[in-house]
Amino acid sequence: MEKIWVKNYDYFVPETIRYPRIPLYQILELTCVKYDEQVATIFFDQKMTYGQLRDHVRRMATALKGMGVSKGDRVALMLPNSPQFIISYYGVLEAGGVVTNISPLHVEREIEYELNDSGSETIIYLDLFHSRIQAVQENTPLKRKIATSITDYMETPTQVMAEKDQNTYFFREVIEDSTPDAPDIEINPQEDLAALQYTGGTTGIPKGVMLTHYNLLANAFQCAAWGKEFTERGNDVYLDVIPFFHSYGQTVGMNTAILNAASMILIPQFEINMLLQAIQKHRPNFFPGVPTLYVAILNHPDALQYGVDRIRLCNSGSAPLPLEVHRQFSRISGGIFCEGYGLSEASPVTHSNPIMGMKKIGSVGIPFPDTDAKIVDVDTGTEEMGIGEPGELLVRGPQVMKGYWNKPEETDLVLKDGWLFTGDICTMDEDGYFYVVDRKKDMIIAGGFNIYPREIDEVLFEHPKVQEAVAVGIPDEYRGETVKAYIVLKPGMTATEEEIISFCRERLASYKAPRMVEFRDSLPKSLVGKVLRRILREEEIARRGKS
Repeated sequence: MEKIWVKNYDYFVPETIRYPRIPLYQILELTCVKYDEQVATIFFDQKMTYGQLRDHVRRMATALKGMGVSKGDRVALMLPNSPQFIISYYGVLEAGGVVTNISPLHVEREIEYELNDSGSETIIYLDLFHSRIQAVQENTPLKRKIATSITDYMETPTQVMAEKDQNTYFFREVIEDSTPDAPDIEINPQEDLAALQYTGGTTGIPKGVMLTHYNLLANAFQCAAWGKEFTERGNDVYLDVIPFFHSYGQTVGMNTAILNAASMILIPQFEINMLLQAIQKHRPNFFPGVPTLYVAILNHPDALQYGVDRIRLCNSGSAPLPLEVHRQFSRISGGIFCEGYGLSEASPVTHSNPIMGMKKIGSVGIPFPDTDAKIVDVDTGTEEMGIGEPGELLVRGPQVMKGYWNKPEETDLVLKDGWLFTGDICTMDEDGYFYVVDRKKDMIIAGGFNIYPREIDEVLFEHPKVQEAVAVGIPDEYRGETVKAYIVLKPGMTATEEEIISFCRERLASYKAPRMVEFRDSLPKSLVGKVLRRILREEEIARRGKS
């Protein structure tokens, strides 16, 4: 196929890249050859060099092997952005394990499902989540737990707030009691898994995206090549507030930073003043973010006083970036602002606007090196669409997943002849720039988080007063979208908005729970009885337009 977009690559971006056939964790080893004294992490003003980071990673790998973790074993991480996350992630890989990322925002039901589905026997987690882990332990395969305090890598560590028993270890003690002679595990980068990244996929039921060492390494090299002339290896400072447990943060914020020997400012939880103070004190030159973060900064009256204008490069992903937000942030930052596209099934980045070349606001840009993309008809997925004609986006490249964990039928639905069916409706213009115009799936993206309505629907239906229910993503100026529940109550029943929201918050992570509830006598349905979310969304938009 003709890659018409290649003509718009920046002059320093190659059409193809020679990717080293090495395990992902070895990019840390390569960086340490020259940059072992370079600052790797900045966490609440405490700094760790790349040499120190490598030492702790090796100690973690040795400890995990000693605990019984073998090649291919899944190890769950339930951690915010912190040195512990990076040490655990690379330590698991060096021990031959497979990282299973679990969102710290998950409630017990979600944690239990992902531990059982992945078969994880080990978890490394923040002690603040101890009660949730304890609540699910008996119903999962867990055999060993490593608890860490948020202060473990601060100037004054505190006692871990977790009960220590024969199956529980403390992170600091694990590192101190281990040795840096990491195990020598043979890894086949193109076949062996590095991570299971849970996503709702095509049906809303969480599925583990199988990402190999090669998938993740290739995507890091693609990201590095895309910004090569605009970065300086060993001198860049990344502002990492996008969570590493998310595929975007994992690749762009962490793996690419390590490949580039960049210093990572680790922000464990978004709080606008903490973020601005980090910008003021540590002067990052690269800020990978999501629209919600940029909106928050724009709405802060003193943002410019903190040095936001010194950020050289901003990248937006995970959710569509509103045109006005792009314009305003570009104006105050003084740097270059690029929007891109990706999905967990592709490690995740597949497209981006060029950094120095032609940008098209509203477009997600052009495909990465070694990445093919095309638009096909929605009905059959076989007919390639013409310029400007909408259809489903398909991508193919070294970053595309191996498949869904233990779900061959679901894998066959989205992977065909090497092409990944993204589920997004897009167009391509005459220059090879792609535009996301709709989603084939009903996924909601709120504040950069993917929310799958079916999961919310199932919880709503658990309520004893609910007869029919559906969750819909409606426009929200701050979060991009927010969740609204439409409910038909059982005859004779009454309920309040607060009651429904509280019910959902007990069973879902807070960002998934509806923010609004509308009670109706009936819901719009198709001839076959399917509730039409699109109609409800259009009604909401029309109602707001009249108000």
